[in-house]
Amino acid sequence: MNPVHILAKKGEVAERVLIAGDPGRVKLLSTLLEEPKLVNENRGFLVYTGKYKDVKVSIATHGIGGPSIAIVLEELAMLGGKVFIRYGTAGALVPELDKGDYVIVTGASYNRGGLFHQYFKDDACISSTPDFDVLLALYNSFKAKGLKFFTGNVFSSDAFYAEDEDFTKKWSERGNIAVEMECATLFALSKLRKLKSGAVVVVSDSLVKGGWISKEDLEKKIMQGANAILDALISL
Repeated sequence: MNPVHILAKKGEVAERVLIAGDPGRVKLLSTLLEEPKLVNENRGFLVYTGKYKDVKVSIATHGIGGPSIAIVLEELAMLGGKVFIRYGTAGALVPELDKGDYVIVTGASYNRGGLFHQYFKDDACISSTPDFDVLLALYNSFKAKGLKFFTGNVFSSDAFYAEDEDFTKKWSERGNIAVEMECATLFALSKLRKLKSGAVVVVSDSLVKGGWISKEDLEKKIMQGANAILDALISL
């Protein structure tokens, strides 16, 4: 099967892929590659391929939400991608997290139905966890660089504006420290397609304390953590 959204050719996408929801973030991260080449811009799914420390790496846009990241993961895998690390943002569900903190994601909760029902054919729960080798590589890389980070479970929401007043209490009591929109799909679909994946998110806002990080501070934190993630990626 040939991709219909990402129109790169086979050979233009690396086995190791850093993915992010925001095309602006992907463009910013591409500056860390040696001789980055834009191999797709169709549908706004920017994909750059270059080298990082002499290892071929792609940096790609996955868009917003489970269905979007599912399409991108499937198509990047068709083009040769095998190891994926999501670098995104999340909202804090616990007071221990501050805006700008890094979270290495150890698992993702989700609402049953929808995309999961279509892929897995029933309403059974899927263990939505990252590949252990990817998780360990991220942990070791962040430790080696002396970056402060948290590890924990996140809730992958399908609706950005649907939170009610019980939302934070409900999902934090179930062991989730942050909320985002893509990790559950990434991890579950990776298991189904025999791919390796992991994720790091930066806390952009707090559902406990309120407020959002500034665009400038977010970009600064993104770039501060990017080398640790790329170092982990090329070690796999």
